[in-house]
Amino acid sequence: MRQAIRILAVGAAIISLAGCGSGTERQVVSNEPEIVVRSPEQDQLHQLDEMGRNIGLKRAITASGLRCKRVTRSGYVTEYKKLSMWTASCEDKRDWAIFVGPDGSAQVRPCGDMQQFNLPECRIAANPAGTPPRRS
Repeated sequence: MRQAIRILAVGAAIISLAGCGSGTERQVVSNEPEIVVRSPEQDQLHQLDEMGRNIGLKRAITASGLRCKRVTRSGYVTEYKKLSMWTASCEDKRDWAIFVGPDGSAQVRPCGDMQQFNLPECRIAANPAGTPPRRS
């Protein structure tokens, strides 16, 4: 009797798993606004003046083991997958994309890699205040 119950339980589990990933799932569409989680570090970058922002982005670049003697130009680019994207041009003619996460971490990539990895272009946003657009 116990053997029969175990076989039925295992069979029921297999049948329920068989329906997973069958391609018949419905995609739920929601009109609710997306929740944006931001770190104090992400917000602080938007509040800095140009010199402070250049110093902060230079530190992110050098902390990643990359070279940048002095940032000559920097600015906010866009939000990308919960990361704030910034760009910085260094005196040595290298351009960097800096992705700042909601946990305060920073990922740095050469701007030349953006197209290859389908990432946003290193173009400073037209918004003069340097703040990300509000999501509605």
